[in-house]
Amino acid sequence: MNLGGPDEDDPRGRPAVPENVREAVRTLIRWAGDNPEREGLRDTPDRVARAWKEYCQGYDEDPAIHLGRVFEEVGGYDEIVLLKDIPFQSHCEHHMAPIHGKAAIAYLPTSRVVGISKLARVLHGFARRLQIQERLTTEVAQCIWDNLQPKGVAVVIEASHACMTARGVRTPGVNMVTSQVMGTFRRDEKSRQEVLKLMGY
Repeated sequence: MNLGGPDEDDPRGRPAVPENVREAVRTLIRWAGDNPEREGLRDTPDRVARAWKEYCQGYDEDPAIHLGRVFEEVGGYDEIVLLKDIPFQSHCEHHMAPIHGKAAIAYLPTSRVVGISKLARVLHGFARRLQIQERLTTEVAQCIWDNLQPKGVAVVIEASHACMTARGVRTPGVNMVTSQVMGTFRRDEKSRQEVLKLMGY
């Protein structure tokens, strides 16, 4: 993700923060009602810039790359593969507020499987971008569908949105649940119920 022109290197070897990014953060601080030159806020523009570069590092990767290595020696296994309760953090594209949640990712393999950590990496690759939960759910499912070519894919995401809990309606303790099912899990009611039950839904 391009943050603007380069600035002087950080003495600790961290990526340089462009001055226009620093000034954008200072402007926001002033607009919020504080003084960006006071001691506690003097280094905040650099900290905020580096934090957002980290929050959004998903723009610098293609999540599909994690599905490139598959294993075909599965001993005839052709039942559901499920990884659930995967924690993740994202930021909503409407208010840039945090989204905290967990995901369950399942697929019904054909003749090959992928290392289970790769499912979590796909999730994080898409989550580390400005998102809406509905799109995040679809992107994860579509990536697995396109790259593993399984018989079915199911993704369920449950998350809390700070844009609702900390501002606006200010209603804490509320979670949003989204799901995307493809292939067998969409066509066959019994298969769909089975995978959702395994996920805990």
